Amino acid sequence: MTRRFSSGGSDAAAEIEMAERLDAAGRHHEAIDCLARATQLGSVEAKTRLAKRVIVGDRAPLLLSAGVDLIREAAAEGGAEAAAILAVLAAAGLGGRQNWAAALDLARVAAARGWQRAARQLEVLASLDPRLEGHSWVQVAPPIILHDDPSIRLFRNFVNDEVCAWLIESARGRLERAKVYDAASKADLISEGRTNSAATFNLVETDLVHLMVQSRMSAAIGVPFANMEGATVLHYAPGEQITEHYDFVDPSIPGYEDEVRTRGERIATFLVYLNEDYEGGETEFSVLGIRHKGRRGEGLCFINALRDGAPDRRTRHAGRPPVRGEKWVLSQFIRNKPAVPFLAG
Repeated sequence: MTRRFSSGGSDAAAEIEMAERLDAAGRHHEAIDCLARATQLGSVEAKTRLAKRVIVGDRAPLLLSAGVDLIREAAAEGGAEAAAILAVLAAAGLGGRQNWAAALDLARVAAARGWQRAARQLEVLASLDPRLEGHSWVQVAPPIILHDDPSIRLFRNFVNDEVCAWLIESARGRLERAKVYDAASKADLISEGRTNSAATFNLVETDLVHLMVQSRMSAAIGVPFANMEGATVLHYAPGEQITEHYDFVDPSIPGYEDEVRTRGERIATFLVYLNEDYEGGETEFSVLGIRHKGRRGEGLCFINALRDGAPDRRTRHAGRPPVRGEKWVLSQFIRNKPAVPFLAG
């Protein structure tokens, strides 16, 4: 969709353009000031941009409540993207309870105002439930048991082709070299053991299709939706891989004990295979002797923790490299505490 800066007049448009130049120069604090001035001049576009940044702390202070207020004002003033973001917040359960009816209504408003991504999301969701009532989104067939202890479950036909295609396309332009979090430096670093690429989505970058898939995961394994971290789409070109690793947060490693105490353990990983037209690329659990090449639309869930919550080192696994074709997977980490506390009420 083409952005329009007319709301608020030429002075507001000039402030928005200046904010873009300042951001490009790394002068983010000044860019925020420009957006604030454009907002005061009545620009719905500036108000939406400013709200998105402070909701997630993107090159700006993290001011969730103020950001939500701004996005509500922008939607009330006719903002199309603002209505789409409000739809995401409703579906995510801002304040503690997911409200899909409100989310769908807001998505329809955004679509009617010309926000094409909202219209496309509604089409994808309708491929699962034509009446858009959402009842079928959390109805999951019983899984196939690949391994009992530790638990590895396979969900056939977890999502359909339309959802897979949407997730791939939503990630394609966002891919970056995948990184590994280093507790000592508290930074994401490039690792030679992880050569694939990844696309991540924060709260204002995600959409209703992503949230539907996460809701389906929540229902499938009986873990609250709020315990979901942000989803990541992984991409493997031929020869790219993730070597053997664990998904749990190891409290024995310096810097991680506090994270486990405050944010909880990553007790489960849920993968959704988004395509199958590649060779190789299996998910391998070397300790358990399991190699699985997912089919398009399949879900694979494995439990990373023992009954007492301690890490289960039998879950060591790898994403092996495809030898032909590219591989796409949605990867979801699930905590034993709310990963996004404000969604838990």
